[in-house]
Amino acid sequence: MPLSSLNIEQLSAATAPLGHNLIIASAGTGKTSTIVGRIAHLLQSGVEPSSILLLTFTNKAAGEMIARLERYFPKKVISQIESGTFHAVSYRWLKALHPNLALKQPSELKTLFRSIYEKRNFERMNLPLAPFSATYLYEMYSLYQNASLEGFDEWFLKKYPEHEILMDAYMDIAEEFEREKVDYGFASFNDLLLRMKKHLEEKTIPFQEVLVDEYQDTNTLQSALIDTLKPRSLFCVGDYDQSIYAFNGANIENIATYSKRYPDAQVFTLKTNYRSTAPILSLANRVIERNERIYPKKLEVGRHGKTHPPKLLMYNDLFEQYQSIAHSIKHTHVPNDQIAVIFRNNSSADGIEASLREVGIPCKRKGGTSFFDSKEIKFLLDLLSLMVNPKDMMAFIHVFEYASGIGSALSKEFFQCFLHFGNGSFMQGVLYPQVHDLPKLNPNKNIQLGLFDDDHEIGSATRFKHLDLPHHIYAHPLLKHPKVAQDGVRFFRDFYTLMSAVKNENTPAHILQTAISSKLYEGIVEMLSTQRGRLKSGEVDDEKKKQAKERIQRKARLLLDLSRQYKELSRFVNAMVLGGGELSEGEGVNLLTVHASKGLEFPEVYVVDLVDGRFPNRKMMSSIEEERRLFYVAVTRAQDKLYLSLAKFDRVKKMDYRPSQFLHEAGLVKGEFVEPEAKEKKKA
Repeated sequence: MPLSSLNIEQLSAATAPLGHNLIIASAGTGKTSTIVGRIAHLLQSGVEPSSILLLTFTNKAAGEMIARLERYFPKKVISQIESGTFHAVSYRWLKALHPNLALKQPSELKTLFRSIYEKRNFERMNLPLAPFSATYLYEMYSLYQNASLEGFDEWFLKKYPEHEILMDAYMDIAEEFEREKVDYGFASFNDLLLRMKKHLEEKTIPFQEVLVDEYQDTNTLQSALIDTLKPRSLFCVGDYDQSIYAFNGANIENIATYSKRYPDAQVFTLKTNYRSTAPILSLANRVIERNERIYPKKLEVGRHGKTHPPKLLMYNDLFEQYQSIAHSIKHTHVPNDQIAVIFRNNSSADGIEASLREVGIPCKRKGGTSFFDSKEIKFLLDLLSLMVNPKDMMAFIHVFEYASGIGSALSKEFFQCFLHFGNGSFMQGVLYPQVHDLPKLNPNKNIQLGLFDDDHEIGSATRFKHLDLPHHIYAHPLLKHPKVAQDGVRFFRDFYTLMSAVKNENTPAHILQTAISSKLYEGIVEMLSTQRGRLKSGEVDDEKKKQAKERIQRKARLLLDLSRQYKELSRFVNAMVLGGGELSEGEGVNLLTVHASKGLEFPEVYVVDLVDGRFPNRKMMSSIEEERRLFYVAVTRAQDKLYLSLAKFDRVKKMDYRPSQFLHEAGLVKGEFVEPEAKEKKKA
C-alpha cells in the first residue's frame, strides 16, 4: 500500500488527524508520495471518496496522483475523488449550474475590454497626465482579481495614486466589462474562481478534506476560495523556498502565515532529500538560508555513495561559455535527455542551442521558439542554402515570400524565370540574365506561368520608371513579368544587390556579415519587429518593437559568431541546417528556464550565465529573496552533477560581467559581494 513505502516524516504527515495540516516539502523530499499516502489513509479510515477534493497546479499532476491510487484501490472508488486544477474544478462545478457558460481566452476578453475602453473620450477630459492604455489597464485589472479582495480602486490607487483623477473612468470601464461578460455568458479564468467563491458563500459543498499541492504558489483569490469551501480538514503541501511565481500573482504570505490564520494548525517538515547528493544540498542550503526562515528546516541527505562537488566554470567570453558547455556535453557519458541546461533569461538558450547544434547534439526547449526555427534565423540560413545549392527552390521561395504581394506560387514562377534567363543557372539568371539566343519556352508553360520570351513581351518595365532604379535592375527581364508589383521590384533590387556583393565569397562569416548589414535583411528586421510590436488593437508599441528588434539583432550576431569557426560555406550550412534535421522531436538535452524546470530532476545540470544582472535579474526581479529562491530551485534539479557557469565579458555588447552574488553566498567565489548601488556610492 502507498503508506508502507513512506519514511517516518512522510508517514507522520500522511496519517495526521483531520484538521489544518501544513506539510513543508522541500525539494526532492517526496511530496507526491506523501499526498498519495494521505488520500490512501483517508480512504482506509472510512472517508467517502466523493468528500475528498485534490487541488493541483497542473491537471497532469492530479492525473499522476490519481493513477498511483488506482494501483491500490478500485477505479470506481478513485473516480469519485474530485481532482484537478483550481480552474478545472471550478469550471466543472459552474458548468453543471450554468450549461451555457463560455470560457474565453485572455486575448478574446482583452478585445472586449478594449471595445469598452475606446468608447471613452479621454482627450476631451483635458487631463494633466495620459491615461493608461486599454491593454495595460486590462492586465492590471486581471492581476488585481488574483491579488486582492479589496475594491479595484483601493488596490489600484496604492500603486498609482497620481491616477486618482482617472479612477472613476477606470472603474466605469471595469464595471461595464463585468456586465457585458454576464450578458454574453462569458467567463475568464479569474471569473471561474470568483463566481465559484460567490456560489460557495451561498451553498457550501461538504468536503471532509481538501488537499492542496504546491501551496506556496497560491494567490490571494485561491486562498480565499479554499477558505470559502470550509472543509472539515485542510492538508496543504508546499515549500516557501520554491515560491517563484510572484510575477504571476502568487502570494508567499499564504504559506508564511498559515499557523497564524489557523491557530490549531500542525506543521510537518519533510527534510530528507532523495534527489541530490550531499555537496549539492550543502550548496543549496548555504544560499537559501540567507532568506528569512519562516519555518526552521535544513535539507538532509537521503542518498549515499560516490559524490561530485558542484563545479564552477568561468570563461572569458559569453560565447566561449556556450561552446565549452556544448563540448563538455558531447563528451559526457550521461545520455542527452538526462542533462539539463537551466537559465534565468530566455536569451541564454539561443547561444546554448546554437552551440549544441554545431557539435551535433540534439536539444529541446520547453516554451519559446527554437533558435533555428525563428524566422530571422531561418531567413539567413535560407539565403546561405541558396548560395550553397542554387537549385534549392524551397529556400528561394522562403526568402521571396517576405516580399509584399509575392506568395509561394509567384516566388516559384520567379525562380523558374531566373533559371530560364540563366540558361539553367540560377545565379546567372539573377545577375547576368540572357534574353537573346535562348530557346522559346514551352507554350503551355508560357500561358500557365506568365513567362515571356524574345518576341512576346507580356509586361513592360516602364511602369517602374518612377522608382529610379539602377540601370542593371531596370533592364532585368524579371521586371516584364506581368505579376510583379513595385514592392516586389524593390525586394528584388535588394536581393540582387546582396547576391552581387557575395557572389565570389565562400567564407561564411564574410557572407553572413554582408547579409546582416544588407538593405534586404534590414527590411526583414523591420517587418518582423513591427509584427512583434503590434498590439491586438493594431497599434504598434514602440518599446515592444524596439525590444523585438534587439532580440532579432542579437540572434543574427550569434549566428555570425558560430560562422567564424568555419572556412567553407557548405560545411557551415550543413552543420546549422542539417545538424538536427534527422533527430526526432522531443529528444536531446533539456534547455529550460528556471520556472520551466520546477518539479523536474536530472543527473547532470548546468546553470548558466550566473552573473550579476542576469541571475539575479535586477531588471525583472520582484525581490532579491525571490531571485534567491529561483537559484535554489535551479540547483536542486541536479541529482549527481552540478555545474555553475559564467562569462566575464560579452564582446557583442562590449560589457563586463561580475559573478552573481549567489556564487559568493555559495562560497564558490571569494570575498563579500558588493551591491551595485553600494559600489556606486563608494565611488562617489
